[in-house]
Amino acid sequence: MHAQHTGRPADPLDLVELDSLLTPDERAVRDAVRTFCDRRVEPHIAEWFEQGAIEDIRGLTKELGGLGLLGMHLEGYGCAGMSAVDYGLACLELEATDSGLRSLVSVQGSLAMFAIHAFGSEEQKEEWLPRLAAGTAIGCFGLTEPDSGSDPGSMRTAARRDGEDWILDGRKMWITNGSIADVAVVWARTDDGVRGFVVPTDAPGFSAPAIKHKMSLRASVTSELVLDSVRLPATAVLPRVRGLKGPLSCLNEARYGIAWGAMGAARSAFRTALAYAGDRVQFGRPISSFQLTQAKLTDMSLELAKGTLLAFHLGRTKDDRGLRPEQVSFGKLNNTRAALEICRTARTVLGANGISLEYPVIRHANNLESILTYEGTVEMHTLMIGQALTGQAAFR
Repeated sequence: MHAQHTGRPADPLDLVELDSLLTPDERAVRDAVRTFCDRRVEPHIAEWFEQGAIEDIRGLTKELGGLGLLGMHLEGYGCAGMSAVDYGLACLELEATDSGLRSLVSVQGSLAMFAIHAFGSEEQKEEWLPRLAAGTAIGCFGLTEPDSGSDPGSMRTAARRDGEDWILDGRKMWITNGSIADVAVVWARTDDGVRGFVVPTDAPGFSAPAIKHKMSLRASVTSELVLDSVRLPATAVLPRVRGLKGPLSCLNEARYGIAWGAMGAARSAFRTALAYAGDRVQFGRPISSFQLTQAKLTDMSLELAKGTLLAFHLGRTKDDRGLRPEQVSFGKLNNTRAALEICRTARTVLGANGISLEYPVIRHANNLESILTYEGTVEMHTLMIGQALTGQAAFR
């Protein structure tokens, strides 16, 4: 006996009823984040993007901390201890407002805080994690360099011993939160392999000039880190990890959130295109009645549902038994690529209005050009999946 459909009306934003997969608590997390974004950020985000700066970013960070969103998937030290799915849903809602907002939360929690939580000493954890979780301190993560992106093993930033102290020299590039950070987790070459260091940004010799002239992630702080003979005590090194597995494991945490977040940007663009097509009249009828527009809307809906379902599956798997690196690459590669195509298609539905910041579509599309590249380029994630499929490392 097959159950009969209840006859409830279809939700154009969720035709396959993915919402039914969530528990009431998960819906509550999602709704709380959405309500905050609608109240606090949506009225201002287009202006912030145009100006290239978030107004009162420290105040906003404290509000995010007050909601429990900073390091929300970590346990203890003032962190919320939520599930991977909860964290993913938060990332989706944050990025539905703007990728820069999700980047702020992601770098704080999945990179800076995760590194200290996973690899730090008890003293490092107690000093920094409660403040970072509350948003009273801001963190950044220094791995990428001007000449070292996809190949972090070629980094030039180096740390050398000087008695009991460490001396750090080098440069990091494209660092989210860098210019406003109170603490930087910096990775450097040492005689004992790659090590991580917890660097207070008021240390002599540390500077973080902002990177200007961006056309993407404009509502996000992006910086260079300059370390000019920065002297640190022996207690600054992360004691529980050596080698590239340290920073790469942090990146996998961030990449997981991106798989969810990209679908938020895509949902916003799709929602905008769907509403616009229903209102925009040409040739005496709404453009949503034309076959070519319906084909675009259908394709966007399909890719949005598939990407969201993939993110949800990865979240359940992460909560159940953890994710392998290639599984994270699968989600990051597919969902960023799909989200960017959804935004580009939505832009065509809006016609000339698609390039205006009166609508969110071009802002999301510009942001996703960065999301497509950071935390692993398309090429690197393609080859990571290729290695899992064939057993051959094509990039080594």
